[in-house]
Amino acid sequence: MALNLLFQTDTSPYLIDTDLIRSRVTRLMDNLFIENHHVSIVFMDDRDIASYNNRYRKRKGPTNVLSFPTGDYRGSTPEITNQKELGDILISIETADREAKIDNKSLNYRLTELLIHGLLHLLGYDHEQSEDEAQQMGDKEKELFNKLNHSGREKMVQLAINVDHVATIREARGITEPDPVLAAGICELAGAAGIVVHLREDRRHIQDRDVRLLRQTVKTKLNLEMATSKEIIDIALEVKPDMVTLVPEKRKELTTEGGLNVTTNKKKVLQTIKKMNKAGIPVSLFIDPDAKQIKTAKDVGATFVELHTGRYCDAESEEDRDREFTMIEESAEIAFNTGLRVNAGHGLDYLTTSRIAALETIEELSIGHAIITRSVFVGLDQAVREMMALIKPPLQGH
Repeated sequence: MALNLLFQTDTSPYLIDTDLIRSRVTRLMDNLFIENHHVSIVFMDDRDIASYNNRYRKRKGPTNVLSFPTGDYRGSTPEITNQKELGDILISIETADREAKIDNKSLNYRLTELLIHGLLHLLGYDHEQSEDEAQQMGDKEKELFNKLNHSGREKMVQLAINVDHVATIREARGITEPDPVLAAGICELAGAAGIVVHLREDRRHIQDRDVRLLRQTVKTKLNLEMATSKEIIDIALEVKPDMVTLVPEKRKELTTEGGLNVTTNKKKVLQTIKKMNKAGIPVSLFIDPDAKQIKTAKDVGATFVELHTGRYCDAESEEDRDREFTMIEESAEIAFNTGLRVNAGHGLDYLTTSRIAALETIEELSIGHAIITRSVFVGLDQAVREMMALIKPPLQGH
């Protein structure tokens, strides 16, 4: 395959991940069985694409994407022809950027949509000929985007396990077992890349003793979830976990019910981040997949955001779940392209995790309840290994 990505305009004002774009085009061509063919993709400004639009389509002004196929593949696919040069795709970065902002998407997300659209035009799909053909092309675009979401990321997402519920069982009897510290060791031996605990103000499960012992025994990475209360901040500064995640906290909630509203708590969050940074502790903010919250997270100096996946996991219909997934995917790209590192978690289980794990912009998943409940039936070691198997990237190729 020969894939040429050409940039005829300055891309510095835009948050474009060229490696991500190249990877996606490569996988798209693979899915379309045109991996042995040649495609050139040219990114330009509105002025240049307007010139092509006027010259070849007799239409004034810029457009988002233009395709110029070398051959005619209508009714067939290049795999049954000897033609190796598919053609050229022209994309206006300026128009794509405007459209992304209007739809509250990342620029990379919008460029991916346009690349799919352009590739299908090279293969003879045409949405302007009839409603049936437009429907066919639209369905194919959705199919390809869905395949991208499930296709192989080259680097495996990390799994961090929350052991709060082990402590919940212990506290229900007011005794010393089961011990979340021991559980954390089993999780690490089974392949977990990190341990997560939430030290709540009411100490309903994890206790101060647990956090201190975990700091001494965890060999991977200890992530302390916490509210922005002085008492818990002081403990974090004393214990010095590998990172802290700031979360909202309500005494009556069974578990964290939503993301932290960074915008309305900006001053307090900013002060907490400054204290943690001074102590050398990176901070993650547990937020809903929302562009405004992501921007504020960047403004206050967070290192990570952890995207709340609860609504995606709790969706009662496939349509609702797809919509929530899209919000997570777009938010992850927005956060990634602003320089934030991206994690995700809450409510993920053995049915909902794989799709999130396939997102290239997410580094780590935080999962607790599903693994601990599964361990009741198969043991903690096996429960962790089963989840690890779900998040491994699939093998590439046909």
